Amino acid sequence: MEPNKKMGTAAGNGWSMIEEEKQSATPAAASTMSPPETDAITAEEQNKVGIMRAVVEAQDPSAKELGDDLMLRRFLRAREMDIEKASALFLKYLSWRHSFIPSGSILDADIPNELAQQKLYMQGHDKQNRPIVVAYGAKHKPQKSTLEELKPGQEKFMAIADLQGWGYTNSDIRGYLAALSILQDCYPERLGKVFMVHSPYIFMTAWKVIYPFIDPKTKKKIVFVENKNLRDTFLEDIDESQLPDVYGGMLPLVPIQDA
Repeated sequence: MEPNKKMGTAAGNGWSMIEEEKQSATPAAASTMSPPETDAITAEEQNKVGIMRAVVEAQDPSAKELGDDLMLRRFLRAREMDIEKASALFLKYLSWRHSFIPSGSILDADIPNELAQQKLYMQGHDKQNRPIVVAYGAKHKPQKSTLEELKPGQEKFMAIADLQGWGYTNSDIRGYLAALSILQDCYPERLGKVFMVHSPYIFMTAWKVIYPFIDPKTKKKIVFVENKNLRDTFLEDIDESQLPDVYGGMLPLVPIQDA
């Protein structure tokens, strides 16, 4: 995502997204991590990025500052490298951004209620160096909020959606769908994988409503994990030193505003 932006939280629901990534691993664990790796843009991709840039900048000059080559490539990949469709999607994102983040950033002071719920945590990285986000669905109370960003050069993130204690008071179907739309349409190809854990039976009622609105690519990134397999499943993607201690790892959870 764009560099040097302050944080916000995922719009309108308990599926809060990502803060501008801060160094939140312990010093010992952090010293073992390599910098995030980004796959190089191929010649074919660069050609399409160049054409797409000309198209979107002609219609919205702010695209020059808000869209680097990696960002435009993500939109292209989200639309199977179709320049016309990717351009339309990117222009939709710019329109959304101008409306909802007119100042270009969101400060902690803008979202005190979201932060007070302490439902979002982020520290550590998985084995592909993607930052790990932990979101607690039972701590979500429906209200309006906004979206956050990743640090420069970080292409994707991994999420753990912990639904232990989730009930109907936490249900926010309109918010879930709004955030899903923002994730898929405004921040395509950001999600690497999401683990759904401690999912209560009643959550599946809400899930049946949400599922048809999830695009096929995103559906492939969602993994429901049985309680008995939590630690073993996580360790396939996350080193023990980077796994949150609440799931049998070594890294204490820290609220995102304190990370």
